[in-house]
Amino acid sequence: MDLIKYRFQEPGLLAAALTHRSAGAGPGAAGEVDNQRLEFLGDAVLDLVISDFLFRHEPRLTEGEMSRIRAGLVCEARLAEVARGLELGRALILGPGEVQGGGRDKASVLADAVEAVLGAVYLDGGLDKARAEAREMWRPYLDRPETWADMLPDYKTRLQEETQRRTLGTPAYELVDTQGPPHARRFLMAISLSGVRLAEAAAGTKKEAEQAAAREALAKLKKEAGQ
Repeated sequence: MDLIKYRFQEPGLLAAALTHRSAGAGPGAAGEVDNQRLEFLGDAVLDLVISDFLFRHEPRLTEGEMSRIRAGLVCEARLAEVARGLELGRALILGPGEVQGGGRDKASVLADAVEAVLGAVYLDGGLDKARAEAREMWRPYLDRPETWADMLPDYKTRLQEETQRRTLGTPAYELVDTQGPPHARRFLMAISLSGVRLAEAAAGTKKEAEQAAAREALAKLKKEAGQ
């Protein structure tokens, strides 16, 4: 299975990583019946690899900026893009219903699978091998930092689009409080709609606080709408 460069000492681990829960397969390598537990492990490995890369290679980034960029680099859409680049979908072991439902190109299925593969590499070869494999998979993104801004979720824009769609008015942002010493400020930002407080959030910069508050406001609107 020439999907990745790493060669498994325990090939059954790769098979387990590619087995979706819908397949109902029996226990494979390391006793895994599907890729759910491997996906959990791979998620942690990928977070560490990306965090380590950003910390070492981009010393000018703040903690908040690194967190936002990492979120963009490991979001479901990015994971699915990586999986499609590896043609992972054709190798997935799926149940009949998942196959009929388009599981081989479903973003959530592909995202879980690529994380599971990284988890399997980690179990088979250790952190250095998993780091090398993840860096190779994410090379198109890590080598082009100028594209990172496009990956970040713009919750303010999404919130404005949502409120316009529902004719709720334009969100108003207000700095409610500033706390902490000059070198470690925390800004509390609130969002109101037609004078009614909708959400608030704190962060290390005003822009990050606005984004965090917009995210909370979006989640609240969706919950109220039953989405």
